[in-house]
Amino acid sequence: MGDITYVDLPEVDDEFEAGEEFGALESVKAASDLYCPVSGTVVEVNEELDDTPEKINEDAFGSWIIKVRMSNPDELKALLDAEGYTKLIEK
Repeated sequence: MGDITYVDLPEVDDEFEAGEEFGALESVKAASDLYCPVSGTVVEVNEELDDTPEKINEDAFGSWIIKVRMSNPDELKALLDAEGYTKLIEK
């Protein structure tokens, strides 16, 4: 995507289903939707990203976007870990 210039964040208490769009990232080159990996309710939003969206570029794994209280923890079983994701994108 290039350098992130804007992050569209949801509100605390918003509810999402797994796979539902919850926000977006924008860069100078493109925009990309963000999808919730699990169903649940947003309990915290990283408001620091409003002023410094470039933190995602600086530390993508350490820059969280939202925290969700899951409504169905069993959905975690369907998610990939970092190793599994790396293998998927290498194909």
